[in-house]
Amino acid sequence: METSSLNERPTAAADTTPAAEPWSADAVEALFALPFNDLMHRAHGVHRRHFDPNAVQLSTLLSVKTGGCPEDCGYCPQAARYHTGVADEALLSVEQVTAAARLAKQNGATRFCMGAAWRGPKQRELDRVIEMVKAVRAEGLESCATLGLLKAGQAEQLKAAGLDYYNHNIDASPEFYGEIITTRTQDDRLETLERVRRAGIHVCCGGIVGMGESRRARAALIAQLAGMDPYPESVPINNLVQVPGTPLHGTAALDSLEFVRTVACARITMPKAMVRLSAGREAMSEAVQALCFFAGANSIFYGEKLLTTGNPDVEADRALFAKLGLHPLWC
Repeated sequence: METSSLNERPTAAADTTPAAEPWSADAVEALFALPFNDLMHRAHGVHRRHFDPNAVQLSTLLSVKTGGCPEDCGYCPQAARYHTGVADEALLSVEQVTAAARLAKQNGATRFCMGAAWRGPKQRELDRVIEMVKAVRAEGLESCATLGLLKAGQAEQLKAAGLDYYNHNIDASPEFYGEIITTRTQDDRLETLERVRRAGIHVCCGGIVGMGESRRARAALIAQLAGMDPYPESVPINNLVQVPGTPLHGTAALDSLEFVRTVACARITMPKAMVRLSAGREAMSEAVQALCFFAGANSIFYGEKLLTTGNPDVEADRALFAKLGLHPLWC
């Protein structure tokens, strides 16, 4: 039986940068196939070289505009075409967002993220979000927004308001993307990401696993993220939260150790990124979360709700951090 040295990459060096030697889907798939202990050892070593291995960045996510989205993302309960019990609500006021940001900061969050269920913001809507960004920054928090597709000039307006990060996930590998979403292409998403980069805003971009994709598709997703030049500063790894009424409800659940492998591969291929445990964390045991932190996850969403689905509450997270000897990363 053949074995792999911990210091031997299947096809490239562990700390490579996209400009020097891009990760291919084949190379990432080879990482996935390593013995679990070998993969964890490699991922933790990369993580420890670039970060405090016991520090976790805390973000809070608030849905500032819930429901009524015209898109057909198969995983999303906010799509107007699906009957999920999520109501189409009005955009929150700046005062409501400010109050939520203050509470998030009191609970230890350092980044406050605002999500809106739109295909993309109209100018009058963007004007309101800009005021929210300014209010969040005034509270001493990093700001992040996920507003859908951006038109020309909108990223520059957000940058001028002080936005630190823009989240826009590519969701799935190019080959699998069309199985999940048909109302916009992945190229549409990449165009928005390019506008964000050109405006000088940090990129938060990841994907969703557990949507029925193959391991090859998961490897291709990680390779695509790692191949961005530069790769995203923040990489959310989401595990599908199945919501009744959405097309993906009833999909076979992803094996927990396969999810941990995905986190490890993200860490190895994007060594300096913040790798975030995002959707699906509520269903993970403490042991699985601990493995994810060891594999290189160093950011979580912190608070009661992740857009429209549950999230581990603050006290539970504090108790887990105490058990693991973890502490918040102060930006």
